[in-house]
Amino acid sequence: MTSSDWATKDFYQVLGVAKDASAADIKKAYRKLARANHPDSNPGDKAAEERFKAIAEAYDVVGDEQKRKQYDETRAMFVGGGFNGGFGGGGAGQPFDLNDLFGGGAGGAGSANLGDLFGGMFGSGGGGGPRTTRRTRARRGSDIETSTTISFSDALEGVTVSLRLASEQPCAVCHGTGAQPGSQPQMCPDCEGSGMRAASMGGAFTINETCPTCRGRGIYVSDPCQVCHGSGRALSDRAIQARIPAGVKDGQKIRLKGRGGRGEHGGPPGDLFVVVKVSPHPVFGRSGDDLTITVPISFDEAALGADIAVPVPVVGGTPGGSKVTVKVPPGTPNGRTFRVRGKGAPRKDGTRGSLLVTVEVHVPATLSSEARAAVEAYREATAGNELRGRLLEAGGAR
Repeated sequence: MTSSDWATKDFYQVLGVAKDASAADIKKAYRKLARANHPDSNPGDKAAEERFKAIAEAYDVVGDEQKRKQYDETRAMFVGGGFNGGFGGGGAGQPFDLNDLFGGGAGGAGSANLGDLFGGMFGSGGGGGPRTTRRTRARRGSDIETSTTISFSDALEGVTVSLRLASEQPCAVCHGTGAQPGSQPQMCPDCEGSGMRAASMGGAFTINETCPTCRGRGIYVSDPCQVCHGSGRALSDRAIQARIPAGVKDGQKIRLKGRGGRGEHGGPPGDLFVVVKVSPHPVFGRSGDDLTITVPISFDEAALGADIAVPVPVVGGTPGGSKVTVKVPPGTPNGRTFRVRGKGAPRKDGTRGSLLVTVEVHVPATLSSEARAAVEAYREATAGNELRGRLLEAGGAR
């Protein structure tokens, strides 16, 4: 099989199946045609023998998952893409010969260059002796970073958000070739299609670096596409659904593997990084996996002790209602924090952090006559307890 066979032969048509046929349908069609055209069943029939060879050749490619993928990509590039209009400098309506692109026939010196450039697509091809095969390097797609803002409750329970992304994709106008429709890309004259070149490090040392002329593509475009300016890539908008896990923190970066920019030449896609911004809650705060809340208590509750009701956020329909009871012991100072375990934010291991309840002793701005009388009675009862005595003594005020 020569290097140009994949671009010029329709193996699906040979097997009589659609391009999107399943592997099982392709195998079924191959077996049927092979039986009908087998030389043992048609002795002396040269036409049947040639059909049998063509069927075997077609099934060897589209019957293999990896070869079929490469074949489809090649057909999309050379048959349905921007190369319409004549490879090889032929006039309009004239068939092109891929081997003419770089000069020479399949068995000549030029065929080695053609095989070098497209060796990764076609595998070994062309005549001649042993030679070094170069591949158009597969490139991983670019990573993409975006951000989204979710509510405090969604951060605790997890949520699926819609994201609209602008990322690099194969240019829709030139189909990724980088050449203006109607023109031809050529092998890069600097790297001869390898996408790499040797750079001197001084003395006898050299390193391989990405070819600056073709930027690693191995193809040089003299008439670049007006949309992508020869890069073969263009920005494209797309919408995706992204799952934000429960327990995500404000500012946390979520990595969605394989949801970034598409790769080139069979390279894997990049990753998508979503920076999550969490809107503040009017009641609850966040400290790591713990939630925080400040609860007012009265003087008598702090002095005498009390059982107080504290709200808790409901996560995933957690049973037990939306509040817990916290026991405040007698003599609780202002600002003391109580820990309620298992009522905080969800963790990766399925457990939850704590709810940290900080009490704040409330001092009323006004007092009723009964309350004032009670406070005055308290003052008389505690007279002589000098709260600031040691402080004044230490400060030299006594």
